[in-house]
Amino acid sequence: MGLPVEATGYEKSTVAILPVPWEKTTSYMKGTGNGPQAIIDASHQVEFYDAELGCESWAPGIHTCPAIEFGKSDAKTALDKVEKTFGQLLDDKKFPIALGGEHTLTAGCVAAAAKRFRNLSILQIDAHADLRESYDGTPYSHACAMRLSLRYVKKLVGVGIRSVSTEEVEFAKQHPEITLLYDHEIHKDPQWIQKALQGLTDHVYLTVDIDGFEPNLVPATGTPVPGGLSWHEGLDLIHALFKNKKVVGADLVELLPMSSSHASSFTAANLVYKLIGYFKKYPKG
Repeated sequence: MGLPVEATGYEKSTVAILPVPWEKTTSYMKGTGNGPQAIIDASHQVEFYDAELGCESWAPGIHTCPAIEFGKSDAKTALDKVEKTFGQLLDDKKFPIALGGEHTLTAGCVAAAAKRFRNLSILQIDAHADLRESYDGTPYSHACAMRLSLRYVKKLVGVGIRSVSTEEVEFAKQHPEITLLYDHEIHKDPQWIQKALQGLTDHVYLTVDIDGFEPNLVPATGTPVPGGLSWHEGLDLIHALFKNKKVVGADLVELLPMSSSHASSFTAANLVYKLIGYFKKYPKG
């Protein structure tokens, strides 16, 4: 956010931003590996004052970690690196927010959080269910991100889902720990936020695939799907989550920066700042 150096030191900062430029399996447009830096660059234009919360949410500090370097790592090695780095941030009592990169990285973050918080659940904002067992010949595809993450958690709630395979629908039906709130349903249900919260445990990991939002709001993503959450619907859900649950970590993934849509990067940066603001207001849920 262009904060002064004294406001970004690791020791005093309560929030740690972790760039995770992992991209190996994107199946349509490429470029999510550039997402973390685009969000960080755009954050320099975000105003410090949050009118909704009535404060500058950055205090006492936000530390941006070096980006994880993957080199020629295979997917499992990459996820191990993500888990180790994210876990260290949790051990140091930071509120970590990973910036992606493709959605596969979430499994590494969740693995780290699940080792430190019992009875963990996931709130997923997404256009896609990401529950495939394998896609394009690999179980480490971004289309398998939630299937991978389910190894570590008790419950999963997916919100805004509107692009899903028969395999994923049947898998979800067979697993009562999974709640899918489809996009066409939530727009007709005034209780959809309450239903989302009811499907979660007290400790929650939040993963936001940027394509969960309307593509006219964020067109710069690899697989944009018509429909989705509006800006305020998304914020209402996230606000309620932080108010009612203990959010232990988060990520924002699948931004694909485009020179013709710099507003998408700016929207993503604003969303990350809203997560920080809600965390500061409700640090313990």
